[in-house]
Amino acid sequence: MSESKPTTGARIAPAGLMFLAITSVGWGFNWPVTKYLLSELPPLTLRGTTGVIGAMLLAGLALAFSQSLKVERHLWPRLMLAALLNVTGWMVLMGLALLWLPASEAALIAYTMPVWASLIAWPVLGERPTWLRTVALVMAFAGLAAIMGGNGITATTEKLPGILMALTGAIGFALGTVLAKRLPLPLPPIPAAAWQIGLGCFPIVILGLAFETTHIEKVTPLGWWLLAYSVVIQFCIAYVSWFAALARLPASVAAIGTMAVPVIGVVASAIALGEPLGLFQIVALVFTLAGVVLATRS
Repeated sequence: MSESKPTTGARIAPAGLMFLAITSVGWGFNWPVTKYLLSELPPLTLRGTTGVIGAMLLAGLALAFSQSLKVERHLWPRLMLAALLNVTGWMVLMGLALLWLPASEAALIAYTMPVWASLIAWPVLGERPTWLRTVALVMAFAGLAAIMGGNGITATTEKLPGILMALTGAIGFALGTVLAKRLPLPLPPIPAAAWQIGLGCFPIVILGLAFETTHIEKVTPLGWWLLAYSVVIQFCIAYVSWFAALARLPASVAAIGTMAVPVIGVVASAIALGEPLGLFQIVALVFTLAGVVLATRS
């Protein structure tokens, strides 16, 4: 399997944008879902268990569609690295960040990811940013920064652990996004997602069993429905769509496109959890989305 070559003006496939939109909606709504579930389940157990169940469902779906789950021996190192960056680090760090931060603030900090992805993609992939894509990135990031300011986010001592965890997770996911193009996995999206989610979440389950106490009997009926959402939508549908989008789009465009995730997360958190959303935040959200749209057309 030849490695991916640098792409300076890769064509943006419409199917890639469709998969990216599905990912953004699924991940966006999952922020308030996870924030609510953390009131009923500990973070490592929540993230790890839902991921392992999602991976098993995806594996069954792959077999149902006669898609092989076989991974060639030489691909295991890159598969393990992808699982570590795209799943384990992201799930652990973002789950823990929500213990210190509101869902909207955690989502906004997490999706500084496109900034890091664009910076990493230049030397690693040769994806030299066009001036239009740079403007789009600045627009989207400025909108997120304005929302963060409008929500009154401050790097207080109490919030600092959550901020550091969210930033670290964002940088790790950005690196995983770029390396997925540099060291591609020649697997269909469903088996690729099944392996990465399963390998990435299994150690999280082990850590949860070792260090957390879970009271499954305290999960409410709403909690069970939200757990189903997390398994089916976040892991099974959104992750498969993400890998499908990444296979069809330049890494920088895919990363900038995910900036729609915190927009959806902020709006959903405001509706479901009563987190702040005023006129200032709405204007900033529109500005962010305009940057995303511009990036996908550049």
